[in-house]
This record gives sequence, C-alpha cells and structure tokens, in this order.
Amino acid sequence: MPSTQTPESQTTEPTGSKRDPSYVEAFARGLRVIRAFGEGRESMTLADIAKLTDLPRATVRRSLFTLGHLGYVADDGRQFRLTPKVLSLGYAYLSSTPLPRVILPALEMVSEQLSESCSAAILDGPDIVYVARSATKRIMSVGLAVGSRLPAYCTSLGRALLAYEPVERQQAILAAGILKPLTPKTVTDPQALLGMFRQVARQGYAYVDEELELGLRSIAVPVTNATGHVVAAINVSTQASRVSEETMCTTMRLSLVQAANSVRSSLL
Repeated sequence: MPSTQTPESQTTEPTGSKRDPSYVEAFARGLRVIRAFGEGRESMTLADIAKLTDLPRATVRRSLFTLGHLGYVADDGRQFRLTPKVLSLGYAYLSSTPLPRVILPALEMVSEQLSESCSAAILDGPDIVYVARSATKRIMSVGLAVGSRLPAYCTSLGRALLAYEPVERQQAILAAGILKPLTPKTVTDPQALLGMFRQVARQGYAYVDEELELGLRSIAVPVTNATGHVVAAINVSTQASRVSEETMCTTMRLSLVQAANSVRSSLL
C-alpha cells in the first residue's frame, strides 16, 4: 500500500521555475524539508532529512533553524519533528475555499445512505489530495484524513479528475509521477491509462478494482461547479468481498451523482 505522503524524490518543480528570477530557491528548499516528514517519518535526524530531500546538510540545517525559529519545527538536539503549527498552513487553504465546507454534508449523506466511507479530493500534480471525508469504517491498510495524498493514476478519484483534463495535461501528469504496480491488477501503461481516462469521460464515472490495494474497490464521479468546470471528485470505497461491481456501478454511482449535483450551484 502506498504512503499517504509523496516522497520528495517523486515531486517535480514547475518547468522553467528555477530559471525565473522571481523563483526563491531557499523558500523552495524549506518546503522540501517540511514535505520530507510524513507517515513513518514523524521524527528524523538532520542526516535523514538531507538524504531524503537530496539537499546538502548545511542547507537542511539552515532550513531547520529557520523553521524552528518560526515555530514549525521542534527538536531534542538530534531528532527533528514538525509542530502542530504546520497545520495552520493547510488550514489557510481549507478556510479560503468553500469546497470542503460545501461538500462535506453531501459526503455525510452518501455515507448514511450506503453505510460506506465517502471522500472528496482534488488533483495536485500526479497526486490526489483529500479535502473532505466522511468515514464509517477503516477498510484500507493506512488511515486517510484531510490532507492525505495518493497517486492519481490508480485511484478512482484520480481518474475521475484526470479524465476531464486536456490530453496534453494528462500526459504531463503521468510523466511527472512514478507509475508502479501497487498490486498485480494495477494498470501502469500510459497509453492504457489514457484510454481509461477517455472511457471515464464518456461514462461519467471511474471504477477501480483492487489496483490501489488488494481487497479494495472504489467508484468516483466528478464534481462540477456552477459553470460546469470539474473542481473535485467524490468516491465511495469498499471491500471487494462485500460489494459487487454491479452494485457499485448502479446504486452507489447514483448516490454519488446525486451528491455531486446537490452541491453544484453552491460552487463557483
């Protein structure tokens, strides 16, 4: 099962960004240090962070000193860890967009109807980022919460979002990520994935069966705003042994479509 954090080695800078005189390298490196922390990496040494970010130890030391001075990092003299103040960075996004607030009641409605967990996510490069979630039970090997990240290519949420991107953008996103088989069923061929995106756009939903994790299947639909633009996707995930593909693509799909339609007029 993939981590809910994207390793820094898998992220890419915007094309040409470092050649732009407005690009602040020190700031970018500080963000790389923050993103190095994640599940299984709650506390690390300076050497650990330098290795993970592929940055010089002196650069990491300066970044940690600055982040510590600002209250985002704490240490015991050897091990460094993020402080709760880092949450304020993510909260700035959540509080500045109506999407999580508007969509959460719809997710709760779906969860109540189906007795399954329902989530909403947006696209961020080759990943999806969860922005709202109504969980009824834990069915994955890792816990998911708002802010968690998963690869887009092998998730129903990711495919429901990628399907409505221009082909050039789809190709660029696939090229930016690492397409690896997470299960024996994971589709990793770029051309096959592009074909799947076309199918999702035609049928209006994405169904993924045990490609992210064995025993897990999910279905997702896009969420459009008042002008018809796709701004998010919502999905239901369940255990493959409990719910059939037919039920997911009929009953569960209809519940998701109704939920997506219910919030459309509230999203600009």
